[in-house]
This record gives sequence, C-alpha cells and structure tokens, in this order.
Amino acid sequence: MSTQSIDVAIIGTGVIGAAWATGFLTAGHRVTTFDPAEGAEEQLREQVTNCVEDAGSGSAASILDNLTFAPSLSEAVAGADFVQENGPERLEVKQPMLAEIDAAAPKAAIIASSTSGFSPSQLNAQATKAPGRIVVGHPFNPAHLVPLVEVVPSPDTPAEVVDRALTVYEAIGKKPILVRAELPGHVANRLQAAMWQEAYSLVDRGVVSVADIDTAISYGPGLRWAILGPLAQQSLSGGSGGMRHVLDHLGPPQEVWMHDLRQVHLGEDLKEKLISGVDEELQGRDPAVLSKQRDNMLLELIALKRKYGELP
Repeated sequence: MSTQSIDVAIIGTGVIGAAWATGFLTAGHRVTTFDPAEGAEEQLREQVTNCVEDAGSGSAASILDNLTFAPSLSEAVAGADFVQENGPERLEVKQPMLAEIDAAAPKAAIIASSTSGFSPSQLNAQATKAPGRIVVGHPFNPAHLVPLVEVVPSPDTPAEVVDRALTVYEAIGKKPILVRAELPGHVANRLQAAMWQEAYSLVDRGVVSVADIDTAISYGPGLRWAILGPLAQQSLSGGSGGMRHVLDHLGPPQEVWMHDLRQVHLGEDLKEKLISGVDEELQGRDPAVLSKQRDNMLLELIALKRKYGELP
C-alpha cells in the first residue's frame, strides 16, 4: 500500500476522530468519515478547521475537499486502505463496531483503534474476516499536535501489517512506537500512572502540595524529558561513562527509592485533596486560556525538535 494519496476511513468523529482526520487530510490523503451523532458532519468540519488553525497549517479550505461524510459505517470503510476507529472507550461498543468494520472493509485494509487501554486481542474478539489486521493505534492528547502514536499488534498480527501501520503514521508526521506486548494502558499511560501513583501518595502523606508536585516536574525533569526522554537523559548525566556509569554508581540508591514508592487508593479523602489542590493551584486562571497557552508552547517545542532533527 502506498503512503501517498491513500483512502482513509475515520469512524467516530469526536475530538480524537477530528484530530486524525486533520492529520490525514493535511498529509494529502482522501478521508471518508462516519459518525451516527446528529450534526456530526458540520461539527467535524468545524473541528478540522480549528485543528488546522491551531497547528498553524494555514487554511483548511484547501483540504476539506478531500473530506467525505458517508451515510453509514459500511459505506465509509468500503474502499478504505486504512481505517481509524474512535468509538467510545467501552468494550461492548468497540467489539461489535470493529467486527462491522472488519466485515465491510477490504481484506487488505488495516484497522486501527484509538483505544487508550484495550488490547487488540480484546478488540478483535468478534471479528471473523481478517481479525489479525486489527491493531491499536493510540494517539496522545492533544492528538492534532502531539506526534506520539502507540502501535500495538496482537500475537496474530502479520509483521507486514505492523510495518505498514508504522509507515502510514510516519507519513502523516507522527512519531509511532511499536509496543511488543499487550498490556492494559499500553506504554505511555502506564508511565504516567507510575508517576501519578507517587504524586498522589506524596500529596496524601502531606509531603508536598499539589502545586509543588506540578512545579517539580514542569520546571525540573519534565523540561529535560521533552528533549530526549528519561532514559537517554539519564545516560547524559553519566558524562563520558554514559548509562553504564549512572547505573553502576547511582543504581543502588535509585533502587532504594524505587522500593520506597507507595501504593495508593483513590478514596474520597484523597480525591478531595487532589481536587482542592488543583483548584487552588489554578485559581483565577481560565482553563480555555490555559489550554491555548499549552498548545502554543507545544507547537513551539515541536518546531524546536524539528529544527534539531528530532522530527521530520
């Protein structure tokens, strides 16, 4: 399958679906969409326009001609080379939806789900035509800006399907990673969960405030992680000795710290501490303005990563 001018079907056109549609349209692909919600087509076109403007990609008018809204799911996927499913994060909804997509899409088409936590083996349980071509293609919010996509195959997925999925995502400017095992939450969400666990614990124990947790990450390691990631950055701290020096000399105390991390239960008391802490931290700040500032800074950071060759 060529990565130029392919036919893409987007099923489910909410925030994530609109972001995917924007990415594929901007890359020059033909996109057919379907969503049963009333007014979905008008909302999608508005969302795509906003996404294009947010990303600083010029006018959406030049790409909207390649956007079609189909009257049914089966018609949307009938001629697709690549399908991106974005239905509700409920297995009882996704399984029959993906089975319907599998039945109607050409056998050579790849079917990717934007699920944030389900495995492809769970998702393809009701599919019978070619269930091995159903993979996870999980984006990261805000999905029209953040390049990361987690690609998770099932044990039955042919290597050729995996390679094609990675190539398709790379061709629209994404930075895909291959997750080689089916785990709840994939990889990025599990890494976040590990940090949230200790952050919640520290707040619960009264060690630090919610605002100070955010300051500790966003003004400390978070700045470095955005450039290279935690493991490559750790290697740099070892100087000429690299990762070996770090692990030989700092590994033992790090292991003590890791063993001291606490499990937490999100009971009502802890939830109230976290909610009130965030409310206090963000008091007087408009969430819409804050989100826009975040997105603008993301764009500048992504531009820097492109400047230094970290992104195409």
